[in-house]
Amino acid sequence: MVTDSPATHPYPASFASRVQGSLMGGALGDSLGYLVEFDDVDTIRERFGEAGLVDLSQAAGPVHFSDDTQMTLYTVDALVEALDWANQGIGADANACLWLAYLRWLATQGEPTPSHAPTPQPRWIDAQETLHHRRHPGAACLSGLASGNMGTQARPVNPDSKGCGTVMRSAPFGLVPHIPAEAVYKLSSDAASLTHGHPSARQSSGAFSTLVHAIAVLGLDLSAAAAAAKERAAAEPNADADLLRRLDAALDLAEGPVLEPEALTAALGEGWVAEEALAIGIYAVLATTAGDISPVEHFLAAIRVAVNHSGDSDSTGSIAGNILGAYYGEDALPQAWLALAEEPALVRAIGAELLRVTGAAD
Repeated sequence: MVTDSPATHPYPASFASRVQGSLMGGALGDSLGYLVEFDDVDTIRERFGEAGLVDLSQAAGPVHFSDDTQMTLYTVDALVEALDWANQGIGADANACLWLAYLRWLATQGEPTPSHAPTPQPRWIDAQETLHHRRHPGAACLSGLASGNMGTQARPVNPDSKGCGTVMRSAPFGLVPHIPAEAVYKLSSDAASLTHGHPSARQSSGAFSTLVHAIAVLGLDLSAAAAAAKERAAAEPNADADLLRRLDAALDLAEGPVLEPEALTAALGEGWVAEEALAIGIYAVLATTAGDISPVEHFLAAIRVAVNHSGDSDSTGSIAGNILGAYYGEDALPQAWLALAEEPALVRAIGAELLRVTGAAD
């Protein structure tokens, strides 16, 4: 097995903290964005004031994460299963494990498993009540899995769909150490094909996982990791032009002042499709990097940019949270938000399982 050699990271945090920080950071960003997922920016301002939604404490009731975090946790569980088999010397098809995990997630949403599809064996994650709540799951995720066919790049389900349901669940691929970046990209893009067949959905997912891997495993800083993700996307034989255009725009615009929400969506899109969600998440992280800003201050600033717009706020918030959690580790997580968050212990327990099977718990 080829192993990437981690460099000295620009921000000192343990790998275990980066894994936990990325998963929990994504859940927190998702939770803030979920409060306004279907609101345009004018409605957000009417509800929360001119500054928009800035804190989880502004929620009118209990705070919840969405299907984005649910599917992210099921991605982790699938990787844990595949790596458990590998650690026993038994080869396992990682994408088959992911398909079975997503079929188990489908069942938590009250959807029947197709009769011609395999019946997955239950795992402990399936008994977690929080994951059974239906939190506006993506149509393509549901329909792709409900087809009962294991989508591949050669035989795609939903061949024209490039919704962001691939990107928002893909950070965990970048959190697996001891595998090369190319393997991370392939795992992620292959898994995207299980539900979305459009090249942008696959390539955006692969680029996002490449970015997270570059930060958490290779030790690159945020700008270098974003550049590496763009370079990998551009290297694809049939690189999606829309993805490259959105990534170029995100990197260029991040060099200037932070955009108003209207200008952000005019430049990068609303985030409902994969390349737009990825571009907004990356932009929010890079545009809010400044001077001696603390990890928590950076996290709060980036998530606020990522969710306050007329678009898919929970997905763009979760992507930004995944990135900053991978960079700073748990130091990025606002304690006040953790106190309000839904099931942080569950997120941490699933992260601990990934650390266990990768031998990176310490």
